[in-house]
Amino acid sequence: MTTEQRRVVLTGCGVLSSIGTGVAEFTASLKAGRVGTSDITVFDTAGFPGTRGHQVHGFDAAARLRTVRPEEIGRASQFSAAAARMALEDAGLTEERLRERRGTIVIGTTDGEVGELDLLTESALAIGLSAFTGRAMSRTATGSLALNIARELGLSDVETSTVATACAAGNYAIGSGFDAVRSGEAEWALVGGADALNRKTFAGFSRLGLIAPDECRPFDSERKGLLTGEGAGLLLLETEESALARGAHIYAEVLGYGLNCDAAHPTAPEEDSVARCIRLALQNASVKPEEVDLISAHGTGTPTNDTTEIAAIRQVFGDEVPRTVGLKAMIGHTMGAASALGAIASALAIRHGFIPPTANHRTTDPTCDVDVVPNESIAADVRIVQNNGLAFGGNNAVVLLGRHQNPRGEYAR
Repeated sequence: MTTEQRRVVLTGCGVLSSIGTGVAEFTASLKAGRVGTSDITVFDTAGFPGTRGHQVHGFDAAARLRTVRPEEIGRASQFSAAAARMALEDAGLTEERLRERRGTIVIGTTDGEVGELDLLTESALAIGLSAFTGRAMSRTATGSLALNIARELGLSDVETSTVATACAAGNYAIGSGFDAVRSGEAEWALVGGADALNRKTFAGFSRLGLIAPDECRPFDSERKGLLTGEGAGLLLLETEESALARGAHIYAEVLGYGLNCDAAHPTAPEEDSVARCIRLALQNASVKPEEVDLISAHGTGTPTNDTTEIAAIRQVFGDEVPRTVGLKAMIGHTMGAASALGAIASALAIRHGFIPPTANHRTTDPTCDVDVVPNESIAADVRIVQNNGLAFGGNNAVVLLGRHQNPRGEYAR
């Protein structure tokens, strides 16, 4: 292992979301400002005040997975394994190439396989303890989100971990993989987040009164809450040296990240803590606030989150706040996948020179008075993006991505 800190680049993306499967479809939807809201059908919403969310429709696990058997793993694990395979293929790598070099797999999640536990409980109430079969139990393990990527790709000498830091977990995973590759502990990292729609989380947010009746509207004066969603975002990270040697396309460079936990409140973010986390990320990435072109906000569309997040951003950026967008208007709140999908969207903004919009927007809340890029994407020269992830319990994670500049000082476009 070397102690030299190496540059880490993103060369592959795997996406499952309500607005598209795969990086090309996801990019087109972001540019178009497409909104993926629909009625939830993966569980019965009877008795709930709302029925809408951001479901991944048309997902065929059997068509996406080559090794693991879909019927033996839960929906969130199916998402993570399928997105990992997409990221690998997008990077132009093979399983054999991964096996030759030491790597790490880190997946963030909020719920793990809670949806499978919902189904198991329902079966147990109907038929008793005979519902607890080996197969049923194997579908419920949270750690299986990372483990089943290793199984799917036939990796038998790899470090795996599943991080349960809720809605910031995707950024936590990216930071972990970034450290491993930068330090030389790993030559590649498959990192990101995955979660599946489930009744438990839908019930929890409904009970808190945080489910929007129609659409999620981050930073809008008429915002009424979030819409739960599902999906996965997987990123293939490797060293700059490796990517250049094999002629890989580079979406972006991971510049650094910041993490903190204030444990101040079970559900409400804390302004000063969020501001500290942003400063930690900027310091770790050696980026000045005025160098940030775009902020991909956590932006849940709840009154408390949006106001607190913008206030924290203003603490750091003063009156010169970069354009700040809320992707959850398009893809819903995908929990552990949220900041991973945000990171991929950030990299695509850098790669393709555009800023995705904050969809469903009507009137900006005066307490969130920043340029949210309402409703329509715009072309822009995007060099550095800050991707925020804020989670229950005061877990904050901020990742900085930048346009890759090769050793000759040339930008890859």
